[in-house]
Amino acid sequence: MSKPPPKPAKPGQVKVFRALFTFDPRTPDELFFEEGDFLYISDTSDSNWWKGTCRGRTGLIPSNYVAEQAESIDNPLHEAAKRDVVEVLLSQPNVELNQQNKLGDTVLHAAAWKGYSDILEMLLNKDPRTDIKNNEGKLALEMATNAMCASLLKRKQGSDITRTHSNAEEYLDDEDSD
Repeated sequence: MSKPPPKPAKPGQVKVFRALFTFDPRTPDELFFEEGDFLYISDTSDSNWWKGTCRGRTGLIPSNYVAEQAESIDNPLHEAAKRDVVEVLLSQPNVELNQQNKLGDTVLHAAAWKGYSDILEMLLNKDPRTDIKNNEGKLALEMATNAMCASLLKRKQGSDITRTHSNAEEYLDDEDSD
């Protein structure tokens, strides 16, 4: 007797499975993966075919080709930033960009530390906070391991400061009605 399929992941939550076998797709919407690969599953609503991502590509996978033991990731964007699969998660509803992991890092910290400037740019287009410090008191900018990441974060912080400054000027320019 087989076990019932796992419960669908909550919106914004991704389940991680390990491939038990190599799968060669037969249709364009199916996803190729090899035995031992990690698969990031975002939709288990069909008990036989799940929507997942592996190596930056997304497609359908047969549920019986993956390990039954699923690991839930509390901060999926952090993991995605480290593994270069952010685009998939950014398309999910209710993804929290400013959530901190146990080290106090946000997804910006993770992407900057890994040097993923393309990922960082995608994240910055979603307007996350750049002023959050991790447990070591470091901003994402201070974690940047290459010049491109640092430049993107500096530009974003500059636009945030300009916006805040102009809002403050508008507030100060308002006449008191007293």
